[in-house]
Amino acid sequence: MRDIITLECTVCKNHNYTSVKNKKNDPDKVHVNKYCSHCRKHTEHKETK
Repeated sequence: MRDIITLECTVCKNHNYTSVKNKKNDPDKVHVNKYCSHCRKHTEHKETK
């Protein structure tokens, strides 16, 4: 049930992080504030395929 997802910066569109989520408990897309090394600041990262 757990799938690997990639997190993309909403500002510069770089794929910076990978994570694991349970699709049964979290069917919606994940939005997390993370540090983007390209932007050099904390930005919102969203789940991509």
